[in-house]
Amino acid sequence: MPKLNTIIVPEVFNPYVIQRTAELSELYRSGIISTDPAFDKLASSGGRILNMPFWNDLTGDDENLSATTPLTPGAITAGKDMAALLMRGRAWKANDLEKALSGDDPMAAIGDLVAEYWARRLQAMLLATLKGTFAAASMSTNLLDISGLVGDLAVFTGSTFVDATQKLGDAKDKLTGVMMHSMTEASLVKQGIITEEVEVVDGVSMRVKRLLGKQVIVDDGCPQAAGVYTSYIFGQGAVAYGRGEAPVPTEVDRDSLAGDDILINRQHLILHPRGVAFQDASVVNDAPTNAELETAANWARAYEAKNIRIVKFVHKIK
Repeated sequence: MPKLNTIIVPEVFNPYVIQRTAELSELYRSGIISTDPAFDKLASSGGRILNMPFWNDLTGDDENLSATTPLTPGAITAGKDMAALLMRGRAWKANDLEKALSGDDPMAAIGDLVAEYWARRLQAMLLATLKGTFAAASMSTNLLDISGLVGDLAVFTGSTFVDATQKLGDAKDKLTGVMMHSMTEASLVKQGIITEEVEVVDGVSMRVKRLLGKQVIVDDGCPQAAGVYTSYIFGQGAVAYGRGEAPVPTEVDRDSLAGDDILINRQHLILHPRGVAFQDASVVNDAPTNAELETAANWARAYEAKNIRIVKFVHKIK
């Protein structure tokens, strides 16, 4: 059996894993996660909190033109969004990868396993972030909780889903996708309001589920307890995603005494709900853990509510 250090070239392996992770992530494919070289640069700029300044919209009433009275200039003001740099890593022994090493292309096989792992972890990081984001009092404007109502009024239906999108008012058409628990999806399938379509993405035909025109992403990491479920409705580019450069992104090692080959993969990234600033109020070490991302004190709304393209919908199911 080949050794890891003979089949993995870190300079080739790490870009492959990054590309495959994006290909495998439904959030990425749906457009909910926005990538941009500026975000990559930001994630590589140094520091644990990354500033993302923005211009506020123009305000004030228009004025009548007059030959004697000049116009009164209004000021344009700036705001500051802030993202946390996430620094994560994972190591595997060769014994965990024996099945992969038996493939025709061992590096690609291992790379696919690592990419699938990180695609799952990205969704876990995002769900932890959303939990903390919507625990912040300033985000109540983007939250609809019907779980305490009676009967069908408490249930996720086409009608109550429309009510949830209405939290963005006249910006609701910016919402394009919804993430939900598989039990919620099953309920909506029974109601006949989820459709499945074949779409071509990057030349590849894929089956895509849609709810009233919005793409459905199913993840059992979505919160649920005692019959109450949480779904998240997103707009395009709602989450900023940037890849930084870990000092040593990928390396292999060997424990000769144990006879183990070890693969180490490290990630520096931002995965940030745009318009909700990370406060760094409760972070113990150099970067936040998922538990710290879930902490309400670490988040505060920076954008106008309707410009934050995320709605939290808490409900029951039939």
